[in-house]
This record gives sequence, C-alpha cells and structure tokens, in this order.
Amino acid sequence: MIAKLLLDKKREGHALGSAEIREFIDGFTKGEIPDYQMSAMAMAICCRGMNERETADLTEAMMNSGRSLKWDFPTADKHSTGGVGDKLSFIIQPLAAACGINVPSLTGRGLGLTGGTADKLESIPGLTCSLPLDRFQSVVKEVGLSLALQTDEICPADKKLYALRDVTGTVTSIPLIVGSILSKKFAEGSGTLVFDVKTGRGAFMKTKESAVELATAMVKAAQLSGRKSAALVTDMDSPLGYAVGNANEVKESLDILSRADKGLEDIRDLSVEFAALMVSLTKGISLDDAREMCAEKLADGSALAKFKAMVAAQGGDLDRFARLLEKPTFKFCIQAPKSGYVEDIDAEKVARVAFRLGAGREKAGDRIDPLAGVKLAARIGDKVSTGSALATLESSSEPDGLERNAAELLKAFSIVSGPVVKKSLIIERIS
Repeated sequence: MIAKLLLDKKREGHALGSAEIREFIDGFTKGEIPDYQMSAMAMAICCRGMNERETADLTEAMMNSGRSLKWDFPTADKHSTGGVGDKLSFIIQPLAAACGINVPSLTGRGLGLTGGTADKLESIPGLTCSLPLDRFQSVVKEVGLSLALQTDEICPADKKLYALRDVTGTVTSIPLIVGSILSKKFAEGSGTLVFDVKTGRGAFMKTKESAVELATAMVKAAQLSGRKSAALVTDMDSPLGYAVGNANEVKESLDILSRADKGLEDIRDLSVEFAALMVSLTKGISLDDAREMCAEKLADGSALAKFKAMVAAQGGDLDRFARLLEKPTFKFCIQAPKSGYVEDIDAEKVARVAFRLGAGREKAGDRIDPLAGVKLAARIGDKVSTGSALATLESSSEPDGLERNAAELLKAFSIVSGPVVKKSLIIERIS
C-alpha cells in the first residue's frame, strides 16, 4: 500500500521525500517491492522527472543498497558517457594519479558498438579487471590507481533497476541516468568527480542541449551530496584519435603517454584538461597550476609509469601485449576516391564497422576480438590525394561481409576541395 501511494504521488508530479525514496529503493533491493512496481516508478520518474534534491536522494539510496568504500586520503575519478575511440581513461586517470591524486575507478564492459574500458584493458594479456574489492583497494593504495569492474557488492539496487529500465523504455530518463552513474562513483569512494559528457553522432546524447542537461544534473547531484564536481561537454561527431577498437586503442593511449604520438595533440590536450580539473578540485589549486603540473607529469613519463604500475598490479604483461600487436592479422585498406581535405568522419558509421568486425558485443557474454577494429589514416582537416589511405579494417581473421563493411567505412568520410578548420573538442564547461 505504501509503494502504491508513492507511485500515485510521483505519477501526479509531486516530489518524493528523502525518506520515501530511501524506503522505496530499500524495499526494492530486498525484494519487498516487486519488479512491476519498480517499473511503474521508473516510468513515473521518466515522465514526471525529479528535482535536484530528489535525484541526489535517489543516488544516495542506490549507493547505500550495497557496500561503500572509504579512503583515508583524497580521491578523485573521471566518468565518460562513452564514445567512438574513447580511450581517454587510460591517459587521464594515470595522469591524475601521477599528480598525487588517488584514483579508485570502477568501470564496466561494453554492450553495443564498442568495447568498454574493461574490455579494452583486458586486451593486455594477463590483465584482469575482475578484482575483489579488497584487492581493488590494495592496488589503489599501492599504485594510486586502479581501473576495475564493479562487483555485486556495489550498488545492487542499480543493477536490478537497470535491467528493468532496459526493457521498459526508461533508459533515457535523466534522473535515472544520474542515479545509475553517480551511485557507483559514490560507492567507490571518490571525493571529486569530473564528467565527460559527449554529444554527437557517436554519443548516447545526440544533441548539445540534452548533453548539457545531463552534465548539469550530474554535477549538481554530486555537489549536493558533498562531492567536488565539474563537467565538460565534448564533441563526439567524429572518432577520438586514429584507433577505434580495443587493443589498438590501448596502444594509442600508450603512444600518447610516452609522447610517441603524432597528430593527436587535441586528444593529449583534452586529457590534460580533464586531469587538471581532477587535480585542481581535489588539491584546491588553480586550474592553470593544475594544467602545468599535468603537462609536466605527462612530459617526464610519470603518467606512463603509473599506467604500467597499474597494469602490472592487475596481472598484465605489456611485453606480451607488444607481441600481440605484432601478430599477423587481416587488414584491408580503403583509399580516398578523390583529392582534397577530410571535412568529416561519421563516428557512428565507423563504430558500426568496428562492431561488425568483432570489436563490440551484441549481448552479454559475447566474445570480443581484441585485435578487431578500425585504424584511421586521416583525420578531419588532413589533406588526402586520390588513392591515398583513409583507413584500415582490422580483424584476427578475414571477416564476413568485407566489401559491405569497406563500402560503409568509405561512406563515413566526407572530402571537400578546400582547407578545413578543426573545431574544438570542448563544447561547454559546467561547474
């Protein structure tokens, strides 16, 4: 009866009280409130929304449904809403750790067009992201950084609710998105949270307006819950960097960390900006000073050393990874049909090709080919000539539908006659 009264209240557009939200989520987690009533509440939230206080209360209630980690030192983390070629966590988190910030980062696997952070990292032979929470804590204390999978002990309410949202058409609800993302970040114990909310064809939020709305809601909910927080809304119309896949993205991250990258200054600068936000908020220093510190730690190899230390602590072998990348694989190059300048590369088309090559999974449990993906040979603004390489399709073995995939990848490129000015990756700042 109490659950029905709260459903009626939210359906009619009224705000739920803090205790009401807490009791509803607690009852759902314990099985006292059935799935059909939680589904009805999710739909009511989706249709009627939640104010900032309600969203913060929902987040705290889901966090408190399971175990929460506590640290005796300052902590920070970065969350991305995901995108095509988004390997920034492998640069940003080690960079922040190199500046003396401890980074406990619980992440996930990918479901859809691309692999998740854990899938990409686990392309390194021997490395596991499936760490028990006590080992996760040990790695953070020893190294200053760990990227690991969420365990069943963390936010069980979120896991149950997400399964319902997926089948009830409520995945796009801003308060439910915020609650899902932040409850896990709160449970990992991060005192500072920085968000990368992507917008464009290769992003979950397709419009700038929806991305700004989500970014603002996450920052406000984090701040209301006592965390320091900021967000950048960033462009995801075209892929980030040259590599789209799993192992190839890790390799590109290593290139940036070791300063062996060419033509990736925008990715490097964006990574420094996010790391600087984490450092500035956590240490209480100016953003300019934090940028300078991050740039120094990237240049002197400290960030690379942190990444390598984390890989070793989680069982990874970078020497074997280097040999894996040298393994003979199937490669097929597409060429520019005319001379000119690359005006556009459709991130979603590139991601769909990478997915069909084996870089993503359609359902949980599907195997990902760590060597599958797309390697761009040209980026927006580059000059190309007729017959020059635009991109290479890569896979462990010759894929089905090669001609169709190659044709689809070619359609992702737009070439014009005159020079093209590259736009900034940062669209809006929110703090």
